[in-house]
Amino acid sequence: MSLMDYTGYAAAICTTSAYIPQVVRVWRTRSTKDISLKMFLVLVTGLALWLTYGFWKGEIPLVAANGVTLMLAGTILYFKLKHG
Repeated sequence: MSLMDYTGYAAAICTTSAYIPQVVRVWRTRSTKDISLKMFLVLVTGLALWLTYGFWKGEIPLVAANGVTLMLAGTILYFKLKHG
């Protein structure tokens, strides 16, 4: 693996793990009042598009990062729609 690959994986870990505290908080409190529905709708759409792009390009870092982030952001969106 090259330095470029390690950089991609490091970026994926940072951006993906950033959602974990928010998911845990929303899961525990069931509160999403301070979360923007429009922002998460756009975010989830963008993540789904990045995931599709990553599959088409065969880029594992893109697929891994956006797949996990999509699940985390999707969880927040689910709670926003259910408890919003």
